[in-house]
Amino acid sequence: MSPKKPARDTPTARKASAPPRGDSPRVPASRPSGKAASPRAGTAAKAGAARATSGRAAPRRGGGPRRSGPSASDLLGLLILGVTGTLAACGWMKQQDAGPAGRPAPAPSGGTVTIRFLDVGQGDAVLIRSPEGKTALVDGGRSGERLSAQLKKYGVTRLDLMIATHADADHIAGLVPAAALKPRVFINNGLGGTTQTWERLVKALQNVEATFTKAGNQTVNLGSVKLRIVAAPPGMPDDQNLNSVGLALQFGAFRALMTGDSETQETEGWLAQERPDLRGPFQVYKSIHHGASNGDSAGWLANVRPENVVISVGQNSYGHPTAAALRLYRQTGARVYRTDRHGTVTFEGRADGTYSADTER
Repeated sequence: MSPKKPARDTPTARKASAPPRGDSPRVPASRPSGKAASPRAGTAAKAGAARATSGRAAPRRGGGPRRSGPSASDLLGLLILGVTGTLAACGWMKQQDAGPAGRPAPAPSGGTVTIRFLDVGQGDAVLIRSPEGKTALVDGGRSGERLSAQLKKYGVTRLDLMIATHADADHIAGLVPAAALKPRVFINNGLGGTTQTWERLVKALQNVEATFTKAGNQTVNLGSVKLRIVAAPPGMPDDQNLNSVGLALQFGAFRALMTGDSETQETEGWLAQERPDLRGPFQVYKSIHHGASNGDSAGWLANVRPENVVISVGQNSYGHPTAAALRLYRQTGARVYRTDRHGTVTFEGRADGTYSADTER
């Protein structure tokens, strides 16, 4: 069965409380001074200054030959290990464990956080804009041309933060041209890709002196919006999907969650950790792995408790979204949006937990 189409003309509004979240330093207005060494020397490139206006995935890897000798992936792995402390020291992000994080910071009285699930075909790309105009791009889809058109459409001229949930081509190919928007920081799962697409991305980010760091349960302050970077649970094998980076967004009482192409083994690991930052309700939730059968589960969704599910999907030969996934979403009572049917799906969240939803078609 197809999911019930959400209303297109009338914005919805709901209010929900969120578990407490800890404070961490805000994004600085200027880049740190001094020129850092290149990745070949094993240190981080300096972070770029950032100003911006506002700003999706087949299941497996893109192709490309393996290379002999140290590759961009090897160098990046060394680079990532040495940089997180630098970012914490300059106030950009804060290392935290998965336990209760204390009292939440006071939310601003006005403004909205904008989350756009971009229509990039069979792929993931999510654009986040804070009330202050800070921007983050989570994945970039399979087509650089398609993503670039979307970013231009929404007036994005700079990026503060770029996140690759994992290194599959349907999540990172579009990030290659997006690197020209000079993201200050690039976060990934610490597993370098083995494809030419991945190596092009690394080179493009090095060219704009972005700072590389590994997901490690940091909290990043995107203006007044808190982005909790969710690292894979311990014991995951070296598989890109099973090490997908999660992102739990909070703006006051408004919350959103997205976890790339996580599979059941990873979500079960997170459930075993009993993490409050992954405990619902969430007003907005991105369907795992484009609605694949090995993504969302009844137990995981019972923990997340989504009000709205967005499936980032396009024409594909994988059967996405599967009937099993659609059935699970219906059982939660959530509204279901699909980028292949509704185009770009946009949520405007307010600090009191209310929000509006809009679709491109």
